[in-house]
Amino acid sequence: MLCQALHRFGQKLVRRRTLKQDVTQIRYLNTLDLVTLGVDHTVGIGVYVLAGEVISNQAGPSIVICFLVAGLASLLAGLCYAELSIRIPHADSAYVYTYVTVGELGAFVTGWNLLLFLVADGVVLGWVWMLIFDNLRGDQISETLTENISSYVSRVFEKYLGFFVMGFVFFLIEFRNLWVFEFSQISKWFTLVKVFFLSFIIISGIIKGDLRNWKLTEEDYMKAGLNDTSSLSPLGSGGFMPFGFQGIFRGAATCFYAFVGFDNIVSRGKVAQNPQHSIPMGIVISLFISSLLYFGISAALTLMVPYYQLRPGSPLPEVFLHIGWVPAFYVITFGFFCILSARLINFTVPIYSHIKMMADDGLLFYALARTYVGIFTQVVVIVIICVIAAVVTFFFGLTYLVDIDVVGSLISHSLVAICVLILRYQPERKNEENEAQVLEENGPMAEKLTLSSLFFPNSSTPTPLSGQVVSVCSSLLVLLLTLLCLVLTQWPGLLSGDLVWIIVVVLLLVLIAGITGVIWRQPQSSTALHFKVPGLPLFPLLSIFLNIYLMMQLTAGTWALFGAWMLIGFAIYFGYGIQHSLVINPTEVRA
Repeated sequence: MLCQALHRFGQKLVRRRTLKQDVTQIRYLNTLDLVTLGVDHTVGIGVYVLAGEVISNQAGPSIVICFLVAGLASLLAGLCYAELSIRIPHADSAYVYTYVTVGELGAFVTGWNLLLFLVADGVVLGWVWMLIFDNLRGDQISETLTENISSYVSRVFEKYLGFFVMGFVFFLIEFRNLWVFEFSQISKWFTLVKVFFLSFIIISGIIKGDLRNWKLTEEDYMKAGLNDTSSLSPLGSGGFMPFGFQGIFRGAATCFYAFVGFDNIVSRGKVAQNPQHSIPMGIVISLFISSLLYFGISAALTLMVPYYQLRPGSPLPEVFLHIGWVPAFYVITFGFFCILSARLINFTVPIYSHIKMMADDGLLFYALARTYVGIFTQVVVIVIICVIAAVVTFFFGLTYLVDIDVVGSLISHSLVAICVLILRYQPERKNEENEAQVLEENGPMAEKLTLSSLFFPNSSTPTPLSGQVVSVCSSLLVLLLTLLCLVLTQWPGLLSGDLVWIIVVVLLLVLIAGITGVIWRQPQSSTALHFKVPGLPLFPLLSIFLNIYLMMQLTAGTWALFGAWMLIGFAIYFGYGIQHSLVINPTEVRA
C-alpha cells in the first residue's frame, strides 16, 4: 500500500504537459530582429555596475578571463536552447521545455527560478537607472539626502534612502504603463546606440591603455601612495591575476549575470518568421557579439586605469574621470540613461506573462492569471516587487541581487541541458501515442536490460528502455558532477597534494566517465533537425558542470536567500499546484 502511494506520488511529480500549436500568432520577427533583441537584453546593465565590483574585489585585470568563462557557459547553454527551440517549436521558455521533457516538478522549479530572475532583474534595472540618474546630477540627490537626514536616521538607512526615494518614482512610472508595448523597430536603434557607446569605450582603451596596468606589483602601490590600505579593499598579489584562480571563478560567477538576457530570444519563438532557423542563429550570433563587447570593455577598463583605483560598485563611465575625459563621462552616462529609460516602460510585462503562464497551468493560484486583464492584479504585482526591492536592497545590496539572478539562471540553464540530453535519446512518438504503444512497436527485446546491453544496445533506434536508461544516468551524472564541484572548491587541499582529496576526485571522474560512456552508447533519435547540439553527450554535460561550478562560487548569504525562496515555492506547489495542475485537471473550472 505504501509503495503504491509513493509510486502514485512520484508519477505526479514527473507528469508532462502536451503542447498544442498556436496558429493565431502573427510572425513578424526575422533573424536580425532576434539578434538585436538578444544583444539588447544581454549587453548593458550588468557591465555598467559589475565591472568595478569584479575588477576591484574579485579578479583585477583577469576579468577578461572571467567574461570568457561566463561567455563559454552561456554559449553552451545557448546551444541547448537552440536545439530545444527546434525540437519543441511551440514552446517559448525554459519552463515549457522542462514541463514537456522532465516533468511537472522540474518545470515548477524552473518556472519559480525564472520568476525570481525576472523580479530580481527588474529591481537591478531600477537600481542601475537610479544610479545613472544620480550620476548625471553629480550625485546631488544622494549627497543632499545625506546632509539633511544624517542627524535623524541611522547611517545604514541613510545610505539607501536616496535609492528608495527614486525607487518610489520609478514604480510610479510603472503604474502609468499597465499595457504592453512593442519596440521591435525602436529596439534596433537603441541597440545600435548602445553598441556605439561600448565601442567608443573599447577604442578609448586602445588609445589610453597601458600594458603595465596588467603587471602591477606592490611597489606600484607604494609609488601611488597606497602603502596604507586600511581604507581600501585587499589589493591582492598584483600582476594579471591578483586574486588567483579563485578570484577568476568567483568573478566569472558574477559576470555570468551579464549574459542572462539571451533567452529572451526563445520567448519570441511564436512570432519569429522562421523559428527553426532564426532562433538558433539569433542565440549564437548575439552571444558571440556580446562576448566580444564584454572582452573588449573589460580589457579597456583594466588597461586605462589600475584595477585598485576602481571603487567597488563604481559605474562604468567613471573610468573617464580617472583619465581626465570628463565630457566623455557625461556623454556615456547620458547614453546609458536614455537606453535604460526605454526599458523601464515595460519591464514588468515579462513578469506578468510568466505568472500568467504558470497560473494557467494550475501551478500558481489562478487569480494571478488575470495579470493581463485585471488592473488590480497588476497593481498588486507592482507592490510586491516594491516590497522585495526595498527589503533586499536595504539588508543586502546590489551584489546579492545579481547573485540571486545568477543562481536562478544557472539552474534553469542546467535543466535545459538535461532536457536536451534526455530528448535526444527518447523514442519517436507520432500522433501522441503512449509509451505502451511504443513498447509494442519496438518488441519485447527492448525491455530486457542486461549489463552488456548498457554498452551494446540491441536496437539501433531509441526504445522506451534506452530512454529510461539515459534519464537515470543523467540524474546520476548531475549528482556526481555536483559532488565533483564541491570537491574542486577545495583548491588548497588539491594543490598541496592531499592524497584523500586526490583519490576522491579520481573516483568521481572514473564514475562520471563510465556513466557518460553508457549514455554515449545508447541509440540517438534520427529526427532531422536544422540544428543539433554537437558532441552529445559531452557538451550538455560540460554545460551542466560549468553551471554547477559557477554556482559553488556564490556566497552563503546568496544560498540562504535562494533557499528561503525555494521553500516558499515548494509550499505553494505541494499545497496547491500538485492538486490543481491542468495536466490531470484539464476541464477544471477556474473561479
